[in-house]
Formats: sequence, C-alpha cells, structure tokens
Amino acid sequence: MVTIANIQYLRKMTGAGVLDCKNALNEANGDYDIAVEIIRKKGKMIARKRADRDAIEGCVLAARRSNFAAIVAVRCETDFVAKGERFIGMVKKILDLALEIRPKNIEELNNFNIDGCKICELITDYSGVSGEKIELGFYEYLIAPTVEIYVHSGNKLATIVGFNQNEVDVRVAKDIAMQVAAMNPVSVDKNSIPLKIIEKERKIAREIAIEQGKSELVLNRIEDGALNKYYKDYTLLLQNFVKNPKITVGDFLKNYNKDLSVVDFRRVCLNVE
Repeated sequence: MVTIANIQYLRKMTGAGVLDCKNALNEANGDYDIAVEIIRKKGKMIARKRADRDAIEGCVLAARRSNFAAIVAVRCETDFVAKGERFIGMVKKILDLALEIRPKNIEELNNFNIDGCKICELITDYSGVSGEKIELGFYEYLIAPTVEIYVHSGNKLATIVGFNQNEVDVRVAKDIAMQVAAMNPVSVDKNSIPLKIIEKERKIAREIAIEQGKSELVLNRIEDGALNKYYKDYTLLLQNFVKNPKITVGDFLKNYNKDLSVVDFRRVCLNVE
C-alpha cells in the first residue's frame, strides 16, 4: 500500500506532482527506482508530444569564475514555470557546471552529467514534471583577463563582457555590461562588424536615396553617412555612454585607463526586441 510518506519521498526525489508520484508508485508496487523510471518515461513522452510547441519563456542566468564568464538560458512555455524555484535552481546547476567544466559549445554542455544524468536528460525529466516543452536554449561564454556579468531583473536578459586588462574596477566593468544590456550593440567596434551587415546597410541607404530622387553623384556619400550613423548606434565603443550621453563608451573607458578596452561581449535575451 502506497502511503503519504512514500509519495512525499518520491516527490522530493523527482519534483513530480502528488498524483503522478502516487500512480508511479502503484504501478511500481512501491519500488522507488522503478517509480522514478516511470516518471522519467512520462517526461520523454511529454517532450515528444510538445516538440512542436514554442518555448518562448524561460530563465537566463550568468556568472563568472576567474577569467571565465558564461550565460545559460533554459526555455519553457510559460512564465509560471520560468519563475518557479525548482526551474531557476536547475538553470543555476547547469550554469555552475559550465563554470567548472568550461564546455566549448551548447552540444558539449548538453552531454555533461549532473546528479548522474546528462543535462539533456535532466531537462527532459523536468518536462515530465512541468508538462511543458523545456529546452536548453542558449549557452555563451567568454575568456579574458577580466570578465564581468549583468543579469537583468526577471532573468530574461543577461550579458557578459571581456576586457583586455587584469583587475578592471568592478564598477567600470559592470557599467559596460549594463550598457550592452541596454543598448544591444552588434559588435565591439566597426572593424568587427560582419561584412554582410555593412553591405546590407549600404544597400538600404542607397535604395532609400534613389527612391528620394537623389543624384548618382551623391549616393556613395549618402551610403557613408548612413554607415557612420549605424556605427555610432550599434558598435559598443562608439555608442553614447548610457550614464553620460555626452561621451562615448570608448571615451568612458579611456578616462579610466587610456589602454583599457573591451575584447568581446555576449548578450542573451529571451524577449523579442
């Protein structure tokens, strides 16, 4: 006979609902190991059934250890699940493992073990508990002499930034991480913008100028002007500094240390912007 104590124990082991635990224990004749496997199989079935659903909510967290910083985002279907302590705890576990192991990509991270099972299996199990599609949505990392992180309230947006010098003042570093979160740059400077983006911006500027009846003689100049505006809006070092729009981010860094610069950054946001 399955008792309340049996059900509570299985709930602690799996996080599954009361009825699911009761049914699993009855089916397993009280054997906890078999009951856990039953619940895991249910998770895989739910994951397959909901594979075509959109996981538009989730939790994004970032952390750093020494010269390594990482962002992990796990997606789900509803904000209710995303805000749950157990769900956030799972994301923290995955992030902690990433800081320890330093995987090179999301596929590698998915195949590392936590508590005796692969992360991809852990996520499938949680899908069974929640009844939602759950997936490891993003994994980003940076290695640099100094790294800093920023996680926006609500756990939907996080950034990591790497600097070219050791022991950068944490207030300076945090300001830059917040700048990346707020202004969503596409690159550190204009030299690191992908060529296809430059070509696209030139094409857009030319087409608009032609539609406005501009002379062929000035089209190149118009393209250059549009591109310079794009650089100012979307390259980190040329953006106006959010805390003091009279100067650029590059100026802010040079005011602190003339040789200080950003080597790279990553930004993950679950919401459509």
